[in-house]
Formats: sequence, structure tokens, C-alpha cells
Amino acid sequence: MSVGSELMRIRETVSTVLSSLTAVVLDAFCVYGGFLLALWIRFDSGLFELRDGFTKPPFDHLLLLSGVGTLVFLVTFHLNGLFKRPHHGRFEDKIPRLVKCILISFLVYLAIETALRLDPPFSRISLLLAFGTITVLLLLQKYIVYRIEWNLARHMPKINRVLVIGTDATALQVTKAIKNEPFLRAEVAGYVRSSEQKHHEGIGEDRVLGDLPAIANLLERHEANQIILCDHAVSSERKIDLANLCEDRFVHFSAVPDMFTSLAGQVEIVNLGGVPLIGLQKWPLDYIHHRLLKRGVDILGATVGLLVIGPIIGIAALLIKRGSPGPVFYKQVRCGKNGREFNIYKLRTMRQDSEVAGPGWTTTDDPRMTPEGKWLRRFEIDELPQLYNVLLGQMSLVGPRPERPIYVKQFKGEIDRYMQRHVSLPGMTGWAQVNGLRGDTSISDRISFDLYYLENWSLSFDFKILVKTLFTTARPVTGTNR
Repeated sequence: MSVGSELMRIRETVSTVLSSLTAVVLDAFCVYGGFLLALWIRFDSGLFELRDGFTKPPFDHLLLLSGVGTLVFLVTFHLNGLFKRPHHGRFEDKIPRLVKCILISFLVYLAIETALRLDPPFSRISLLLAFGTITVLLLLQKYIVYRIEWNLARHMPKINRVLVIGTDATALQVTKAIKNEPFLRAEVAGYVRSSEQKHHEGIGEDRVLGDLPAIANLLERHEANQIILCDHAVSSERKIDLANLCEDRFVHFSAVPDMFTSLAGQVEIVNLGGVPLIGLQKWPLDYIHHRLLKRGVDILGATVGLLVIGPIIGIAALLIKRGSPGPVFYKQVRCGKNGREFNIYKLRTMRQDSEVAGPGWTTTDDPRMTPEGKWLRRFEIDELPQLYNVLLGQMSLVGPRPERPIYVKQFKGEIDRYMQRHVSLPGMTGWAQVNGLRGDTSISDRISFDLYYLENWSLSFDFKILVKTLFTTARPVTGTNR
């Protein structure tokens, strides 16, 4: 769960305005400097041979073009909210949107250059170089600024005190999200018991401040200025009362949506002979052009990946062969798209007799694991052969992780909507995995993340997950595979 401005109301202050203005100035320097650096590389570095008789465009003209391009970038960044402060979320989550904005800025600049007939225009080589230099400078600058602002936010006093209505797992998840987001400058004052819902063991009784009927007194006693409703059992009438109470007390009210609310924005109404029928909207990957686009990226990514990491797989294979008897590669049956079974390929990380007693979850310091297997699993090198599965069309680079048939048979009868995760190709990495849900973790939570991914798929979302995977490579050696 991510906690952002939708969940917490943060009013603009002098510090947030100054931070936004600083971001504008720094981005302008990076963009303008990126253009100039690209021009120097193109014309003056000696890295590119200039044709005989070629005349370099006037320097003041190039400065003008760079200035126009910088303005285009700043406007695009502003329209896409890149200057909003305070930050929310992790830095790697911001990379796909930044790259997207850079691409849009270049396209808009080319359109303006063509419309105004700027002569001479930027050469195409210069623009390609500028894309690289601007991207690198912006990423470096934004990462440094993000780390500075993140560390400052951690040490600043809290200005938002939150009462969480509910004591279940959702309430605990909201608390963890707030705690992990220092930019919100918020703290949970405590929990309010709202019904007979299950009390999560992670919430201590001393943190439960009282019952819902006493909410008005609790707001005043604990000086709370935010309420987050997590209990879906609260009636609609009670929710309206809470909203009115918060409005009267200038307290911000928000609620975690239940399943019906989540689905309400995804329904479509079809008219059948004058009779309106309500059904769920198509998911992005229900459209064939999206599936073809995703497949094209998978083929390209898997091909390049195998060429680049081939030596790494070779070295790992030598370590496995020297470390323990048995094959280098391990083949295991998994359930893929539409529940069809296929063989997944991995580097072997366990002894050959590891499943004599049957399949089971791998645990930390599992005695069945080989010494080199622990290292391979920690850095996910054992998963790299699955690029071959991607080339075969059995998997995708990104998607819900495939499970073994024995677990699919078990979970589909226990967990709602479990089989819906099989409407698309399984992935080498997924939204659930980069959010820490791997191995022996909550299956229900994993399903929620998998379905969120499928309902909100886009290429930029895939790119975001791949970037997050690189940032979360080191992992505990747990799971179901060897």
C-alpha cells in the first residue's frame, strides 16, 4: 500500500513552496546543461567526425534552441506534477514517470521546432545525445535531492496526528505505510475499535484508545487532525456522520476502499435491447494490441538479457557443478496462463534429494540448500534461466509469479479471485515481489497485489517493476523452489 496525498492532507507551507522552486531551478540547470553537453560532444569533443564543408551552427542560435527546449521541459514537468512537494514514495518509483516526461518533452520540442521552422534545427544526432545527457543529469540530481529531503524529513517534527478506525490487518498496513513515509510528517496516535472485527496481533491493546461512539472525545483528547477509516463493516450512515464530524472539526477524513468501492470505478454498462447490464470493464491486457506490445518487449528484453548475462549463468553453472552432485539446471512444473502447466527453468540451489518428503516452503538457513545455492538465491541469479521461458512465450518479464500445481489446487478453493491471476502470462518478477511478498508470506496479500497489477497494467508500470527489482535484488533465501 502506498500512502500519498490522496490519504493525507498536507497544506502548502513556505518550505514546500521553496522546495518546489528549488526543484524548478535545478531541473532547468540540468536540462539546459544537458543540451549544451550534448552539443559539445557532437561538435567539439572530437568523438564525431564532421563532414568536409560542414559549418557548425552559430553558437548563439544553439543557445536559443537549448533555451526553448528547456522551457518545454519545465512546462511538461509542471503539468505532470514533477515539482510537487513534499515527495511521496520511493525514488525508484519515480524513474518511469521521469523518463516518460523526458520523452514527451522531446516530442513536443520537435513539434514546436517543425511548426516554427527553426533554422537550422537541432541535428538528430544532437537530440539523441541530449536525451542521454539530460536523462543522466536529471536522474543524478533528483536522486541526490531526494536523499537530502528524505533525511531532512526524518528529523523534522510531526505535524499530522492520525486516528485509525479499525484494528485489523488493513489498519496495521496503513500504520506501517505512514511510518515508512517520512515526507508525510505523520504519526498514528492510536486505533479506534469500530466493530467486532478481528483484532490483529500486531496491534497492542494499549494502542487501542477507545470505541467508535467516543470518536469526538478521542479527537480532542489526542489532538488528532486526521482520521483514516479501515473497517469496511462501518455502515454508510456512520461514515456520513464521521465525515460531517471531521468537517465541523477541520479534521481530514479518508477511508481505505472496500472491494465494492474498488470495483465501482471499473464497471461498464451495456444496453441489451433496452435492458442495462452492468459488468466489469476489460483489463488492459484483454486488448490484443497491448498483449502484442508486451510480447514484443518480452522478446527484446529476454534476447538482450541472455546475451548480457550469459557469462554470469556460465560462472554460476561451474560453481553448482563443483559444489554438489547433480544437474546444473532444475526443471519444475508450474501453472501459467489460463492454468496451463509448463516447465520452469532455474539454476539448482538445493541438494538432489531435497523433495523426497514432498514439496514445501523453503526457509531461512534451510539445511537442504547448498552453500552456493544460498548465494545464488540471495541475488536471484537462480532465476535468470527463466529468460528462456520468456523467449518460449511461457512467461513474461513482469507478471504474477507462477505457482506449482499442488498449491494452485489448494489456494483456488481457499482464496477469493485466486485464479484471476492466471488470465495473463506469469512473470520473472512482479508487483507483489518488489513489495516484499515472496516466499512464505501472505497469499491473500500477494493476490491483491497481482490483481492490482493486472487491472492497472501499462508498459511504464512494467518498467517501474523492473527498476524496483534491481533495487531489491538481495533477498532472504525463502520460497518454494530450489
